Amino acid sequence: MDKLLKRTHYCGTLRKENIGDTVCVNGWVAKNRRLGGLIFADIRDRSGIVQVVFDENTSEEVFAKAGTLRGEYCVGISGVVRERESKNPDLLTGYIEIVADELSVYSASETPPIYIKDDDNVSGDLRLKYRYLDLRKPVMQNTLAFRSKMYNVIRNFYFKNGFIEVETPVLAKPTPEGARDYLVPSRVNPGKFYALPQSPQQFKQLLMIGGTDRYVQIAKCYRDEDLRADRQPEFTQIDLEMSFVDQEDIIAIQEAFLKELFKEMRGIDIQTPLPRLTWDEAMDRYGSDKPDLRFGFELTDIKDTVKDCAFQVFTDAIAAGGKVMGIDITGGSEKFSRKDIDKMVESVKVFGAKGLVWIRKEADEIKSSVNKFFSQEELAAICDKFGAKTGDLILICSGPKNVVWAALGFLRRDIAGKLGLLDPNEFKLCWITDFPMFEWSEEEQRYTAMHHPFTSPKKEHIGYLKTGELDKVYADAYDIVINGYEAGGGSIRIHDSELQKTIFEVLKLSEEEIRVRFGFFIDAFKYGAPPHGGLAFGLDRLCMLLLGTDDIRQVIAFPKNQNAQCVMSEAPTIVSDDQLKDLSIAIDLQDK
Repeated sequence: MDKLLKRTHYCGTLRKENIGDTVCVNGWVAKNRRLGGLIFADIRDRSGIVQVVFDENTSEEVFAKAGTLRGEYCVGISGVVRERESKNPDLLTGYIEIVADELSVYSASETPPIYIKDDDNVSGDLRLKYRYLDLRKPVMQNTLAFRSKMYNVIRNFYFKNGFIEVETPVLAKPTPEGARDYLVPSRVNPGKFYALPQSPQQFKQLLMIGGTDRYVQIAKCYRDEDLRADRQPEFTQIDLEMSFVDQEDIIAIQEAFLKELFKEMRGIDIQTPLPRLTWDEAMDRYGSDKPDLRFGFELTDIKDTVKDCAFQVFTDAIAAGGKVMGIDITGGSEKFSRKDIDKMVESVKVFGAKGLVWIRKEADEIKSSVNKFFSQEELAAICDKFGAKTGDLILICSGPKNVVWAALGFLRRDIAGKLGLLDPNEFKLCWITDFPMFEWSEEEQRYTAMHHPFTSPKKEHIGYLKTGELDKVYADAYDIVINGYEAGGGSIRIHDSELQKTIFEVLKLSEEEIRVRFGFFIDAFKYGAPPHGGLAFGLDRLCMLLLGTDDIRQVIAFPKNQNAQCVMSEAPTIVSDDQLKDLSIAIDLQDK
């Protein structure tokens, strides 16, 4: 085994100021080549690459060993820094090279199954299978360093603002609302289970009752839910809670945090206070409670314009209490073909829409998919409602409001992407406030909490709880949205035990269910609970947005794939019968 050569410098830190210095670097062979009596090797570590040369001054033994080097061999090299004859302006170390006098080969490498370069175009699952190789890429090393710096910024900000970092339990009681829990069987309590926390919600509220006043934690959380590009089964959130505050206090401290985060991480000065939209306003203007404000295409309600038209699809929707809304795509008539529009029509059917009506405003006439139902004057009136100009494309959807919102909310962002309007280096932030307190669950045939059952209703809406007008009850809740992504969310919590009891009754939870699910938590509120509220940011998602990527897996060292699997370690996996027996578990798998 070759001896360890003690590092004096990271590869990417050497500069022309080091010329003449004797240095030692450790890393991996990124590239090697032989030119006559010279051997060149690019050595890479997390900081970058430096060129090493073995020449006539190198001992025969070291030169011979250099001739055996291959890509991804792990090596140590010592030598003297000199000016490069052929400089590389694309490298920070491109002005210098190391003339080697000693070489240690720590370990050889087989030919890697993936290229160790940023633009390898390899499949996502192959990258994850060989993640330890994928992590050697400069982009991944830079991402891990970026994320590490984020941790430092987060902790520094909250520490100087009086927050105390507290670790809450990972083995907790199963939660009753929200996504499915990951369950952990207890060996010493047969037949009983812990749950991995979906969030530290109850514990951070108990910390407020315990007098901690300002709590923060970079917390690991777990949710057993279907995955997508911006979601993982295990994720990290910046979790916080504050006592004796209202919504304005919480928003103010979080805006200060975001201002510092963007400045430290991207050198961007975001302007505060951030704009705010109520939930109702966001849905009516953008069709989403996570609106992307980097572009226009706002929704326009044309119910009054078409309420007496001859097109029954519109009039039926209005009669049923639904909506007729649309978006105007500037210049869209020229940019999208009929075939493109047909694809858009199909795309919205996923959201329950039966189709789209399209209108092209051209110089000499207005063309439409419903020409036989509307005169040119009526189509012109619709165009005027949108403020459409010549060359614009109008897309209209009708039906139940949730269907119309979802369909047009999807379309406006999808079209913006096709038109190149989603600049990852432009950031538009806003708060969404005043969410509905409850939403109807068809599956459970009861109202459920839109956030969680500990969210406080707005004070002026508490009376509706007694009259049963639950659709009029809005919550003292707020989300922070960045470029169409929910980056964080929170609420003012209920601290009055009678109000909490009323909410449980609305959710149709029995006394027994309340005691079993929340007994310890409710008991704590008997002993002087302070007014309090909080918020949690998705740290992975924040990191993803700041780095300008749309795949959350690329900002996590060892993520799961779309099937919640770690293809590298092959987790989850089958366990032995003995392990199951220890846990008093029997498995009865049936073929699907």
